[in-house]
Amino acid sequence: MNAHLDNSDQRTRPLRLVWLQSGGCGGCTLSLLGAEGPDLVTSLEAAGIEILWHPSVSEMSGGEVINLLRRLASGEEEFDILCLEGAVMCGPGRTGRFHMMSGTDRPVMSWIEDLARRAGYVMAVGSCAAFGGITAAGDNHVEACGLAYDGKSPGGLLGSEFRSARGFPVINVAGCPIHPAWLVEILYLIGTGRFSAADLDEWERPLAYTTHLVHHGCARNEFYEFKASAENLSERGCMMENLGCKGTQARADCNIRAWNGSGSCIDGGYPCINCTAPGFEEPGHPFAMTPKISGIPIGLPTDMPKAWFVALAALSKAATPPRLRENATAERLTVPPANRPKKRL
Repeated sequence: MNAHLDNSDQRTRPLRLVWLQSGGCGGCTLSLLGAEGPDLVTSLEAAGIEILWHPSVSEMSGGEVINLLRRLASGEEEFDILCLEGAVMCGPGRTGRFHMMSGTDRPVMSWIEDLARRAGYVMAVGSCAAFGGITAAGDNHVEACGLAYDGKSPGGLLGSEFRSARGFPVINVAGCPIHPAWLVEILYLIGTGRFSAADLDEWERPLAYTTHLVHHGCARNEFYEFKASAENLSERGCMMENLGCKGTQARADCNIRAWNGSGSCIDGGYPCINCTAPGFEEPGHPFAMTPKISGIPIGLPTDMPKAWFVALAALSKAATPPRLRENATAERLTVPPANRPKKRL
Protein backbone atom coordinates (compact mmCIF):
# COMPACT_ATOMS: atom_id res chain seq x y z
CA MET A 1 0.00 0.00 0.00
CA ASN A 2 1.55 3.28 -1.09
CA ALA A 3 0.06 5.30 1.72
CA HIS A 4 0.20 9.07 1.63
CA LEU A 5 -0.78 11.93 3.85
CA ASP A 6 -3.94 13.95 3.46
CA ASN A 7 -2.95 16.96 5.50
CA SER A 8 -6.03 19.05 4.72
CA ASP A 9 -7.69 18.41 8.10
CA GLN A 10 -4.61 19.40 10.09
CA ARG A 11 -3.70 22.80 8.70
CA THR A 12 -5.44 24.66 11.52
CA ARG A 13 -3.28 23.16 14.28
CA PRO A 14 0.21 21.74 14.75
CA LEU A 15 0.78 18.01 14.49
CA ARG A 16 0.83 16.59 18.00
CA LEU A 17 3.67 14.29 19.05
CA VAL A 18 3.93 12.02 22.08
CA TRP A 19 7.28 10.48 23.03
CA LEU A 20 7.64 7.42 25.25
CA GLN A 21 10.84 5.81 26.51
CA SER A 22 11.15 2.11 27.23
CA GLY A 23 14.17 -0.21 27.49
CA GLY A 24 17.15 1.89 26.48
CA CYS A 25 19.77 4.40 27.56
CA GLY A 26 18.12 7.62 26.36
CA GLY A 27 20.99 8.21 23.92
CA CYS A 28 18.72 9.17 21.02
CA THR A 29 17.14 11.93 23.10
CA LEU A 30 20.61 13.10 24.15
CA SER A 31 21.66 13.23 20.49
CA LEU A 32 18.52 15.19 19.56
CA LEU A 33 19.07 17.70 22.35
CA GLY A 34 22.51 18.36 20.91
CA ALA A 35 21.14 19.24 17.47
CA GLU A 36 22.56 22.39 15.90
CA GLY A 37 21.67 24.54 12.91
CA PRO A 38 18.81 24.64 13.87
CA ASP A 39 18.27 23.30 17.37
CA LEU A 40 15.55 20.72 18.06
CA VAL A 41 12.88 23.16 19.29
CA THR A 42 13.30 25.42 16.27
CA SER A 43 13.23 22.41 13.93
CA LEU A 44 9.97 21.13 15.39
CA GLU A 45 8.36 24.56 15.26
CA ALA A 46 9.35 24.90 11.60
CA ALA A 47 7.87 21.48 10.86
CA GLY A 48 4.61 22.39 12.59
CA ILE A 49 5.11 19.80 15.35
CA GLU A 50 3.89 20.29 18.92
CA ILE A 51 5.31 18.04 21.65
CA LEU A 52 2.42 17.00 23.87
CA TRP A 53 4.82 15.14 26.10
CA HIS A 54 8.47 14.09 26.17
CA PRO A 55 10.06 12.83 29.41
CA SER A 56 13.16 15.02 29.00
CA VAL A 57 11.75 18.28 27.68
CA SER A 58 8.20 18.54 29.09
CA GLU A 59 7.28 20.15 32.40
CA MET A 60 4.28 17.88 32.87
CA SER A 61 4.87 14.93 35.18
CA GLY A 62 3.18 12.41 37.47
CA GLY A 63 -0.59 12.20 37.43
CA GLU A 64 -0.85 14.87 34.73
CA VAL A 65 1.04 12.65 32.31
CA ILE A 66 -1.03 9.58 33.18
CA ASN A 67 -4.25 11.52 32.62
CA LEU A 68 -2.94 12.78 29.27
CA LEU A 69 -1.99 9.28 28.14
CA ARG A 70 -5.40 7.96 29.19
CA ARG A 71 -7.18 10.61 27.14
CA LEU A 72 -4.97 9.88 24.13
CA ALA A 73 -5.32 6.09 24.40
CA SER A 74 -9.11 6.32 24.69
CA GLY A 75 -9.47 8.69 21.76
CA GLU A 76 -10.84 11.47 23.95
CA GLU A 77 -7.97 13.67 22.83
CA GLU A 78 -6.40 13.52 19.37
CA PHE A 79 -2.72 13.24 18.54
CA ASP A 80 -0.78 12.45 15.39
CA ILE A 81 2.67 10.98 16.02
CA LEU A 82 3.85 8.40 18.54
CA CYS A 83 7.61 8.12 19.00
CA LEU A 84 9.10 5.28 21.00
CA GLU A 85 12.70 5.36 22.18
CA GLY A 86 14.11 2.13 23.58
CA ALA A 87 13.12 -1.50 23.13
CA VAL A 88 9.74 -2.82 24.21
CA MET A 89 10.18 -4.82 27.44
CA CYS A 90 7.81 -7.79 27.10
CA GLY A 91 9.02 -10.05 29.92
CA PRO A 92 8.41 -12.07 31.90
CA GLY A 93 6.41 -14.46 29.76
CA ARG A 94 5.03 -11.69 27.52
CA THR A 95 3.31 -10.03 30.48
CA GLY A 96 5.39 -6.83 30.28
CA ARG A 97 5.55 -6.64 34.06
CA PHE A 98 9.31 -6.10 34.07
CA HIS A 99 8.52 -2.54 32.98
CA MET A 100 5.42 -0.99 34.54
CA MET A 101 4.12 2.53 33.94
CA SER A 102 4.63 4.40 37.20
CA GLY A 103 1.33 5.42 38.75
CA THR A 104 -0.63 2.71 36.97
CA ASP A 105 -0.99 -1.04 37.19
CA ARG A 106 -0.28 -1.49 33.50
CA PRO A 107 2.90 -2.47 31.66
CA VAL A 108 4.48 0.17 29.46
CA MET A 109 4.08 -2.21 26.49
CA SER A 110 0.29 -2.06 26.91
CA TRP A 111 0.34 1.73 26.83
CA ILE A 112 2.53 1.64 23.72
CA GLU A 113 0.15 -0.75 21.98
CA ASP A 114 -2.96 1.30 22.80
CA LEU A 115 -1.37 4.57 21.73
CA ALA A 116 0.00 3.04 18.51
CA ARG A 117 -3.52 2.07 17.46
CA ARG A 118 -4.59 5.72 17.76
CA ALA A 119 -1.56 7.42 16.17
CA GLY A 120 -1.46 8.57 12.57
CA TYR A 121 2.27 7.75 12.51
CA VAL A 122 4.31 5.44 14.71
CA MET A 123 8.05 6.00 14.79
CA ALA A 124 10.68 3.73 16.33
CA VAL A 125 13.47 6.12 17.32
CA GLY A 126 16.77 4.25 17.46
CA SER A 127 17.72 0.65 16.78
CA CYS A 128 16.42 -0.56 20.15
CA ALA A 129 12.89 0.60 19.37
CA ALA A 130 13.19 -0.61 15.77
CA PHE A 131 14.76 -4.05 16.22
CA GLY A 132 15.52 -4.64 19.91
CA GLY A 133 19.09 -3.38 19.67
CA ILE A 134 21.54 -3.48 22.56
CA THR A 135 18.71 -4.07 25.04
CA ALA A 136 17.89 -7.38 23.33
CA ALA A 137 21.48 -8.63 23.22
CA GLY A 138 22.68 -11.73 25.02
CA ASP A 139 20.16 -14.05 26.65
CA ASN A 140 17.52 -11.30 26.59
CA HIS A 141 15.82 -12.33 29.81
CA VAL A 142 13.70 -9.18 29.68
CA GLU A 143 12.26 -10.27 26.29
CA ALA A 144 13.14 -6.96 24.66
CA CYS A 145 12.08 -6.43 21.04
CA GLY A 146 11.30 -3.71 18.56
CA LEU A 147 7.91 -2.37 17.58
CA ALA A 148 7.59 -4.37 14.36
CA TYR A 149 10.74 -6.51 14.40
CA ASP A 150 12.37 -8.90 16.83
CA GLY A 151 15.94 -8.59 15.59
CA LYS A 152 15.88 -9.50 11.90
CA SER A 153 12.56 -11.33 12.19
CA PRO A 154 9.19 -9.66 11.60
CA GLY A 155 7.13 -9.53 14.76
CA GLY A 156 7.98 -7.35 17.72
CA LEU A 157 5.18 -5.85 19.79
CA LEU A 158 2.89 -4.73 16.99
CA GLY A 159 3.72 -7.27 14.29
CA SER A 160 4.93 -6.74 10.75
CA GLU A 161 1.39 -6.27 9.43
CA PHE A 162 0.73 -3.29 11.69
CA ARG A 163 -0.46 -0.14 9.99
CA SER A 164 -1.04 3.18 11.72
CA ALA A 165 -4.25 5.16 11.50
CA ARG A 166 -2.84 6.81 8.36
CA GLY A 167 -1.95 3.49 6.78
CA PHE A 168 1.80 3.39 7.39
CA PRO A 169 4.05 0.70 8.86
CA VAL A 170 6.24 1.56 11.82
CA ILE A 171 8.84 4.07 10.62
CA ASN A 172 12.19 2.75 11.83
CA VAL A 173 14.59 5.65 12.37
CA ALA A 174 17.38 3.21 13.23
CA GLY A 175 20.77 4.10 14.68
CA CYS A 176 22.59 3.84 18.01
CA PRO A 177 22.08 6.68 18.57
CA ILE A 178 20.31 8.39 15.69
CA HIS A 179 21.59 11.53 14.01
CA PRO A 180 19.18 14.36 14.92
CA ALA A 181 18.47 15.19 11.28
CA TRP A 182 17.38 11.61 10.49
CA LEU A 183 14.31 12.12 12.65
CA VAL A 184 13.76 15.79 11.89
CA GLU A 185 13.72 15.21 8.12
CA ILE A 186 10.94 12.64 8.42
CA LEU A 187 8.98 14.99 10.67
CA TYR A 188 9.36 17.73 8.04
CA LEU A 189 8.01 15.40 5.35
CA ILE A 190 5.07 14.45 7.55
CA GLY A 191 4.40 18.03 8.61
CA THR A 192 4.34 19.29 5.02
CA GLY A 193 2.22 16.42 3.73
CA ARG A 194 4.96 14.96 1.51
CA PHE A 195 5.73 11.72 3.31
CA SER A 196 4.88 8.41 1.62
CA ALA A 197 5.79 4.76 2.05
CA ALA A 198 8.12 5.18 -0.92
CA ASP A 199 10.38 7.19 1.41
CA LEU A 200 11.27 4.00 3.33
CA ASP A 201 13.72 1.20 2.51
CA GLU A 202 13.22 -2.56 2.91
CA TRP A 203 13.56 -2.29 6.73
CA GLU A 204 11.18 0.71 6.82
CA ARG A 205 14.11 3.03 7.51
CA PRO A 206 14.08 6.52 5.94
CA LEU A 207 15.79 6.62 2.56
CA ALA A 208 16.93 10.15 3.43
CA TYR A 209 19.95 8.55 5.09
CA THR A 210 19.96 4.89 4.02
CA THR A 211 20.63 5.61 0.34
CA HIS A 212 24.24 6.20 1.44
CA LEU A 213 26.95 4.02 2.89
CA VAL A 214 28.95 5.15 5.92
CA HIS A 215 31.94 4.65 3.60
CA HIS A 216 30.81 7.65 1.55
CA GLY A 217 32.76 10.69 2.65
CA CYS A 218 35.02 8.78 5.03
CA ALA A 219 38.23 10.71 5.75
CA ARG A 220 40.18 7.44 5.50
CA ASN A 221 39.05 6.60 1.97
CA GLU A 222 42.50 7.13 0.44
CA PHE A 223 43.86 4.49 2.81
CA TYR A 224 40.97 2.20 1.85
CA GLU A 225 41.63 2.61 -1.87
CA PHE A 226 45.22 1.41 -1.47
CA LYS A 227 44.36 -1.09 1.29
CA ALA A 228 46.76 0.69 3.64
CA SER A 229 45.38 -0.64 6.91
CA ALA A 230 45.63 0.35 10.54
CA GLU A 231 46.60 -2.40 12.95
CA ASN A 232 45.54 -0.67 16.17
CA LEU A 233 42.65 1.66 17.05
CA SER A 234 44.95 4.64 17.54
CA GLU A 235 46.32 4.52 13.99
CA ARG A 236 45.31 6.51 10.91
CA GLY A 237 44.85 3.82 8.24
CA CYS A 238 41.71 2.08 7.00
CA MET A 239 40.03 0.02 9.73
CA MET A 240 38.20 -2.45 7.49
CA GLU A 241 40.92 -5.09 7.07
CA ASN A 242 41.88 -5.55 10.72
CA LEU A 243 39.66 -3.53 13.04
CA GLY A 244 36.11 -4.55 12.11
CA CYS A 245 34.97 -1.41 10.28
CA LYS A 246 31.71 -2.04 8.39
CA GLY A 247 31.51 1.35 6.71
CA THR A 248 31.41 -0.26 3.27
CA GLN A 249 28.31 -2.24 4.30
CA ALA A 250 26.47 0.09 6.68
CA ARG A 251 23.56 2.13 5.32
CA ALA A 252 23.86 5.66 6.72
CA ASP A 253 25.32 9.07 5.86
CA CYS A 254 27.44 9.50 9.02
CA ASN A 255 30.54 10.76 7.19
CA ILE A 256 28.60 13.10 4.90
CA ARG A 257 26.38 14.73 7.52
CA ALA A 258 28.47 15.91 10.46
CA TRP A 259 27.21 14.90 13.90
CA ASN A 260 26.31 17.98 15.92
CA GLY A 261 28.85 20.19 14.22
CA SER A 262 31.64 17.78 13.37
CA GLY A 263 32.76 14.22 13.44
CA SER A 264 31.55 10.64 13.20
CA CYS A 265 32.52 7.37 14.86
CA ILE A 266 35.30 6.86 12.31
CA ASP A 267 36.53 10.44 12.70
CA GLY A 268 36.72 9.71 16.42
CA GLY A 269 38.97 6.74 15.75
CA TYR A 270 36.48 3.90 16.16
CA PRO A 271 35.28 1.53 13.40
CA CYS A 272 31.73 1.63 12.10
CA ILE A 273 29.70 -1.18 13.73
CA ASN A 274 26.70 -0.84 11.36
CA CYS A 275 24.38 0.33 14.15
CA THR A 276 21.49 1.13 11.78
CA ALA A 277 21.08 -2.57 10.90
CA PRO A 278 19.10 -5.20 12.80
CA GLY A 279 21.32 -7.54 14.77
CA PHE A 280 24.34 -5.21 14.83
CA GLU A 281 24.65 -5.73 18.58
CA GLU A 282 25.70 -9.37 18.20
CA PRO A 283 28.13 -9.65 15.27
CA GLY A 284 29.60 -12.90 16.59
CA HIS A 285 33.02 -11.35 17.19
CA PRO A 286 34.48 -8.30 18.98
CA PHE A 287 33.40 -5.05 17.33
CA ALA A 288 37.00 -3.97 16.71
CA MET A 289 38.07 -7.19 15.00
CA THR A 290 37.68 -8.30 11.38
CA PRO A 291 36.96 -12.03 10.98
CA LYS A 292 38.85 -13.55 8.04
CA ILE A 293 38.97 -16.77 6.07
CA SER A 294 42.35 -17.49 4.46
CA GLY A 295 43.30 -13.88 5.15
CA ILE A 296 40.23 -12.47 3.36
CA PRO A 297 37.76 -10.39 5.42
CA ILE A 298 34.34 -12.01 5.72
CA GLY A 299 32.49 -8.71 5.58
CA LEU A 300 33.21 -7.41 2.09
CA PRO A 301 31.89 -4.17 0.60
CA THR A 302 28.23 -4.14 -0.39
CA ASP A 303 27.50 -5.19 -3.99
CA MET A 304 31.11 -6.28 -4.68
CA PRO A 305 31.89 -9.89 -5.71
CA LYS A 306 34.58 -11.52 -3.56
CA ALA A 307 36.83 -12.38 -6.52
CA TRP A 308 36.86 -8.76 -7.68
CA PHE A 309 37.69 -7.51 -4.19
CA VAL A 310 40.59 -9.95 -3.80
CA ALA A 311 42.02 -9.03 -7.21
CA LEU A 312 41.66 -5.28 -6.67
CA ALA A 313 43.05 -5.47 -3.14
CA ALA A 314 46.19 -7.22 -4.39
CA LEU A 315 46.72 -4.60 -7.09
CA SER A 316 46.03 -1.75 -4.69
CA LYS A 317 48.49 -2.99 -2.10
CA ALA A 318 51.16 -3.36 -4.76
CA ALA A 319 50.63 0.27 -5.77
CA THR A 320 50.42 1.76 -2.25
CA PRO A 321 52.49 4.96 -2.03
CA PRO A 322 55.13 4.85 0.74
CA ARG A 323 53.43 7.87 2.35
CA LEU A 324 50.19 5.94 2.90
CA ARG A 325 51.96 2.77 4.00
CA GLU A 326 53.82 4.66 6.70
CA ASN A 327 50.94 6.88 7.79
CA ALA A 328 48.53 3.94 8.03
CA THR A 329 50.18 2.56 11.15
CA ALA A 330 51.06 5.91 12.69
CA GLU A 331 49.03 7.69 15.38
CA ARG A 332 49.18 10.93 13.39
CA LEU A 333 49.92 11.80 9.79
CA THR A 334 53.70 11.96 9.78
CA VAL A 335 54.50 11.95 6.06
CA PRO A 336 52.88 14.78 4.07
CA PRO A 337 51.97 14.50 0.38
CA ALA A 338 54.82 15.56 -1.89
CA ASN A 339 54.58 17.44 -5.15
CA ARG A 340 56.56 16.26 -8.14
CA PRO A 341 59.94 17.98 -8.42
CA LYS A 342 59.68 21.37 -9.98
CA LYS A 343 61.04 21.44 -13.52
CA ARG A 344 63.92 23.79 -14.07
CA LEU A 345 63.63 26.11 -17.03
